[in-house]
Amino acid sequence: MTYDSASMIQDKNKAVLVIGAGGVGSAYIRKAVQYPELFSEIHLASRTYSKCEALKAECGSKIQVHQVDADDTEQVYQLIQKISPHIVVNLALPYQDLSIMDACLKAKVHYLDTANYEPIDEAKFCYQWQWDYQSKFKNSGILALLGSGFDPGVTNVFCRYAEKHLFDEIKTIDILDCNAGDHGHPFATNFNPEINIREVTQKGKFYKNGRWHEIDPLSESTIFDFPEVGPRKAFLIYHEELESLVKHIPGIEQIRFWMTFSDDYLTHLRVLENVGLTSILPLSFQGQDVVPLQFLKECLPDPSSLAKNYTGKTCIGCLIRGLKDGKEKSIFVYNVCDHQSCYQDVQSQAVSFTTAIPALIGTQLILENIWEGSGVFNIEEFDPDPFMNRLPKFGLPWQVKDNVKSNAF
Repeated sequence: MTYDSASMIQDKNKAVLVIGAGGVGSAYIRKAVQYPELFSEIHLASRTYSKCEALKAECGSKIQVHQVDADDTEQVYQLIQKISPHIVVNLALPYQDLSIMDACLKAKVHYLDTANYEPIDEAKFCYQWQWDYQSKFKNSGILALLGSGFDPGVTNVFCRYAEKHLFDEIKTIDILDCNAGDHGHPFATNFNPEINIREVTQKGKFYKNGRWHEIDPLSESTIFDFPEVGPRKAFLIYHEELESLVKHIPGIEQIRFWMTFSDDYLTHLRVLENVGLTSILPLSFQGQDVVPLQFLKECLPDPSSLAKNYTGKTCIGCLIRGLKDGKEKSIFVYNVCDHQSCYQDVQSQAVSFTTAIPALIGTQLILENIWEGSGVFNIEEFDPDPFMNRLPKFGLPWQVKDNVKSNAF
């Protein structure tokens, strides 16, 4: 794939600053350097400078690297001032969203992330903290694009695309996330262990008939036949895109999020919960305060280390029901991604790849002024077509199955 560079460069600044050099950040950088015509400069920054140096050794002069503490707004601001990027891509931890947004506001540069803000001392997903920045970003004339990953991200765009092209009215949405891969470890998480376990162990939550409903963690499940994967048990959990889609898809009656987990994963998780290692409340150990979940994170494999031996596929999509031309209609719009194909492309596993590529596409659409505006936006607020058109070009092909019948829903 090539792009007409002359037509792209509507202004001279196509520099991007990526913060975070973990599994997603590394995949983003490796993919970005495959398309040098998209950027005037690519900068990577992390608290762990050695990770940046390793990518620099691999990519050479295509990237520039820096050290920064993303919790320190002033440090991030000073780095932005030094680099003068067009956009800051936040691939760090959700705890750091507001700090980086504050730095972008101070420097008046665009912002993009893949997951909503979460306070470090409370396992709670909520966009309101970031939505409260609406007037600040609007008055500063800059754009904040929230949730440009896969889920949230691609799943939101799937829903907006379906609303625009496939339905007159959307009644229900079930977002289904299946990782049918095998990484060969007794227990490991596919992205940051701390964030993953906090997400899974909180109460399930879904929207129905105008209000939110809560259930006990992992207390409701169903079997769904995932394309190219087969039947898998999926559990109802809460995920942040539910909150924004309820706000931005008019007339929706019900929306739920389902994720698959292996029996081994659930057994290990149950044991870890029972012995207190998933707690985020500090305890005293040998005169020091220790957060059990943070300690557990250090004991588990780094998600980026899973990639080389990861086999199998992911299948993530949206089962959408509604009306078209007065008739009931159901579709499943989805992507299937192969772990080994991702490793061959950018040395990552599919979970990192499926988050990094949508972030890269979101960056491109902002750099090219295709998605533009002032304020804070969730990804489904923009025209879905340019994003959907780019997904297969960057390695995330999608399909639509019509008239999906499932006893599970």
